[in-house]
Amino acid sequence: MDVRAGILLYWLHIICTGVFADVWKVHVESEMKALVSSCVVLPCSFKYPVQEQPSDRIRAMWHMKDNWGDIIFHKDPTRVKDSFKGRTKLIGSLGGSNCSLEIDKVKNHDNGPYCFRVELETSKKDKYSFVENCVKMIEQASKPELQAEQSVQEGETAVFKCSVRHTCPSHQPTLTWNHTGKAIMTYKDIGHGNWETESVLTFTPQKEDDHTSIACTVKHHGNVEGEMTATHRIFVKEQPTLSHILIPVISGLGAALLVGLLCFFIVKRYKRRIADLESRNVNGMWSRLSRMSRRFRSGDGSSGPGGREQRRGQRTQIDRNFDNKANNVCTVSGNKPFSKARMPSPKSEAKSYSVSTYFIITFPLLIFLVLLTSVV
Repeated sequence: MDVRAGILLYWLHIICTGVFADVWKVHVESEMKALVSSCVVLPCSFKYPVQEQPSDRIRAMWHMKDNWGDIIFHKDPTRVKDSFKGRTKLIGSLGGSNCSLEIDKVKNHDNGPYCFRVELETSKKDKYSFVENCVKMIEQASKPELQAEQSVQEGETAVFKCSVRHTCPSHQPTLTWNHTGKAIMTYKDIGHGNWETESVLTFTPQKEDDHTSIACTVKHHGNVEGEMTATHRIFVKEQPTLSHILIPVISGLGAALLVGLLCFFIVKRYKRRIADLESRNVNGMWSRLSRMSRRFRSGDGSSGPGGREQRRGQRTQIDRNFDNKANNVCTVSGNKPFSKARMPSPKSEAKSYSVSTYFIITFPLLIFLVLLTSVV
C-alpha cells in the first residue's frame, strides 16, 4: 500500500510540474502615483516556463496597452516612441526576473496603461506580453508630514520627525530644516511601489526658540515647481530656577508692605480728621457734658448737708440750662434773645464715621487682591 501511494504521488508531481511550468507570470502594481517633472519607478517581476536564462539572452520591452507598436522602452533606442526617448530605462537585472521600469521627467500625459513584454532567445515561441497586468499612472504629490511635541523643555533634547512618501527610489527626495541641529536621513520601502524618506532632527531648545516655527521642506528630483513645506510651532518651557520662586515671594511681600503702609496712613489721617472735628466743636453737647462732669468731680470733696444742697442746686441749674437749650434760646446781657445754630447729634456723626471706617477697611483689601492677582 505504501509503494502504490508513493508511485501515485510521484506521477502527480510530474503532471503538476508540467502544467504549472508552462505558465508566464508577471507581478506589477495596477496603479502608481507620480509627480510631474520628477520620476517614477514601476515595480515589476516576472516568471517564464523554461530554464532560467542570463540577462543577455532575455529581451524586454514596455509598450502601450492599446497599441503594441507604441513602445516606451526597448533595448534598441530607435524603436522607442519619440515622446519617451531618453526618459525610460530598466532598473534591476532581467536575469534576476526584475523588469522594473523608471520613467524620468514625468509629463502630465504619461497616464498609460503600460504593459511589459518579454522575449527569450531559446526559441521563437518563448515570448509573452502581459496585457492583462498593466500599470496606470496618476498625478499626485505627497506633502511632508512633521511630527513633534508642541511643548518642549528648555535644556532637554527635543526630537522632530519629518517624512514624505514617493515613488522614485532611484532618486530619493531631500528633506531640509530651518533650524540648526543634527539631522539623520533614512529611506524605507513601505510596499506597493511606495517609499518613505524620513529625516530626524534633534537639538536642545533654548529660550530664543519659544514661540518659533520649525519648518521641514522637501525637494524632489527634477524640475518640480515650488517646494512643499510642513511647519510646526513650538513652545519652550523654562527650567525652574531660584528666581521663579523668589520673584513671586518678593512681589507678594512688596504688595503686602505697600498695602500695610497705605492702611497706616489712611488710619492716621482718619484719626487726625476726628481730632480736628472735636477741636472745632468745643461748644458741642459732648464738650459741655464733659465740663459739667469735671465740675461734678470737683464738688465731690464737700461733705454734709451743705454739700448735698449745693449739688442739688447745681442739678437744678443744669435742668434750667437744658430747658433753655430745648428752646434753642440763650439770654445775654441787655436781655436780647438770639437763635443758636443746631449742632449735629452724636448719632449722626457716628454714622458718618462708620461709613468711613468701612471704606478704609475695604479699599486696601481690594488693592491687595488686585496686586496679588497680578503677581500670580
